[in-house]
Amino acid sequence: MKNVNKPAMRSAALALGAALVVPMLAQAEEAGLDALIEAAKAEPQLTVYDSTGKIVTVVENFAEKYGLDAIGQKVSATAQLEMVIRESQADNVKGDVLMITDAPAALAQLIPQGFVHSYLPPDMADVIPTIYQDPMTATTNANVFAYNTEVHDSCPVSNIWELTDEEWTRKFAMIDPLTKASYTDWFSQMESHHDDAVRDAYEAHYGKPLVTEFDSATKRWVADLGANAPLVTDGDDNTSAAVGAPGQETPFFGLMSSAKFRDVEAKGHKMAICDTLEPWVGWTYSKLALIASGTDSPNAAKLFVHFILTEEGIGPQMVDGKVPTNSTISMPANEPSGIIDLWDNLLAYDSATGLADWDSRQDWQDFWRIHYSR
Repeated sequence: MKNVNKPAMRSAALALGAALVVPMLAQAEEAGLDALIEAAKAEPQLTVYDSTGKIVTVVENFAEKYGLDAIGQKVSATAQLEMVIRESQADNVKGDVLMITDAPAALAQLIPQGFVHSYLPPDMADVIPTIYQDPMTATTNANVFAYNTEVHDSCPVSNIWELTDEEWTRKFAMIDPLTKASYTDWFSQMESHHDDAVRDAYEAHYGKPLVTEFDSATKRWVADLGANAPLVTDGDDNTSAAVGAPGQETPFFGLMSSAKFRDVEAKGHKMAICDTLEPWVGWTYSKLALIASGTDSPNAAKLFVHFILTEEGIGPQMVDGKVPTNSTISMPANEPSGIIDLWDNLLAYDSATGLADWDSRQDWQDFWRIHYSR
């Protein structure tokens, strides 16, 4: 998506709107949560966008708890970006709260240009780690490497560089990086923060230092991975099936959302996280909770952000492996992937370089196009 330049008049309008709204909200917060609830009841219907269908249930629970008129709509991260910009430019905001997994786009396009703003509920400041407070991050989600347990007694891959070897040619599955930006963000994060780990993994696997014409070990790995003809899918459902569908003789090794481990029970898939993979068993990305600056339900929007940061609010999504940023909340025992036990073995998303992830997306996509072999 091209950058959208907000006209000066739009900036002035947003600034004026913020000046009028913020004092009212501050007064409500000073009076406590009860006052915020009462103020929210006087506002129009609240609409929350999220990329998971479970947002419908979450918002229904929210509306029932507080006696409010609110609805949740499943909207992909890409569509959220387009909708919030167009709605704001038309002065016709429909989506009041965005639960968006494209943190780099929010950091680059939505927040700086005033389309949305971040809000930290005052009583959550002590339980939400500082790194998740601005922009407000509701959950951290994981993509993990997985294998078929019907064919393999244990993970058949021990090092990410093995996926570039002939043994795994056309036997690794993941979402196409050209269609899901979080994958190119992952490449960017590896290069920015963990290139030494990629380089060390090469030496551990091949027994010699990496020598490459590229300016990073990450680029060498991405190039070699693409050249090894992985199966690129259009979504996690297809990756999950390629890895875990029962009755396969030569199943794929794959990379997918931890949420897909609900397919083990729902679809009879036979799979587990490759919990011994080096240097990571997967990687994380963030889901932000942002408020549309032009909302006509600002109190209800803030109340919802507060709600989603509680166990009651985020509970329906936690069973899909979405880990809340609220440090007082424990993952449910029935979460099927067991991802929380492996959390320290994930490449953690660092929003400090989110803008760099955004700026490098096209470069990484072009790099993948050049090196990917069908």
